[in-house]
Amino acid sequence: MTTSKTPSNISIKPYRMDFEFSDAIPRYWAYNDPFMTHFVGALSTFFPDGERFFIDSVRHFRDTVKDDKVRQQEIAGFIGQEAHHSKEHESLNNFMEKRGLPALSGANAALTLLNWGRRKFPPRTRLAATVSLEHFTAILANRLLSHPDFMNHIDDSIKPLWMWHAIEETEHKAVAFDLYKDVKGNNHKELVFTMVMATALLAATTALYQVRFMAKDGQLFNLKSWAFGLNKLFGRQGLISGLIPDYLDFFKEDFHPWDHANSELVEYWRARLDVEMDKLKLLKAA
Repeated sequence: MTTSKTPSNISIKPYRMDFEFSDAIPRYWAYNDPFMTHFVGALSTFFPDGERFFIDSVRHFRDTVKDDKVRQQEIAGFIGQEAHHSKEHESLNNFMEKRGLPALSGANAALTLLNWGRRKFPPRTRLAATVSLEHFTAILANRLLSHPDFMNHIDDSIKPLWMWHAIEETEHKAVAFDLYKDVKGNNHKELVFTMVMATALLAATTALYQVRFMAKDGQLFNLKSWAFGLNKLFGRQGLISGLIPDYLDFFKEDFHPWDHANSELVEYWRARLDVEMDKLKLLKAA
């Protein structure tokens, strides 16, 4: 049975946040820019049902580690955290839908795709897909927390959501991976297959809804915004281009998520999240 490699200073504990998104939030709440706002918004549309898919995949095999109290606690924490992530991103998606953006259409497309995966693949392959997508969310979270340019350019009313989500994705980044090792051992080829497939599907659907969001907002031909956003994502210090080394580590046969040792970021950002939540309370009271 796999032994937990989660650092001792990490606690996988769910926190219910109940974020609210008001009409006072600027239309372009990421970098004050249409492209970046709609890129982040398009990502959010896939989270609610994606997180539920992760929960189902992990829950199916949780009894595999029934004699390991620490691992059981980590799995329970993972399920609780992902359930709260799903709820909060549903709130953000409803907020975007009220502003005339096709957020619920994106959510429905994600659900259709995930339900196809449920029908097409057995539980162990679905767990492998969860491991692959959890790696992507973990390295994205690490990028957000270790290079805070993104956090510094999100409106104060929405910033805590992404900060909180990134912290918790870091905390539980190895839970599905360790469970998969118990279920399948070192089935490297299957992990490679699911990572390639998951990357292609995520890239295609995000790009599609990026375009749909921009078109619905009347910004499809805003070349200045496209140039700015593409540079922020794929430029020298880009959000996506900066993921490449960590992304490729997944394809090493002996890789483990905590090889990316970033637990010290969690304590720092937990403290900063408390400050941001206090600021949010002041904004609501104003």
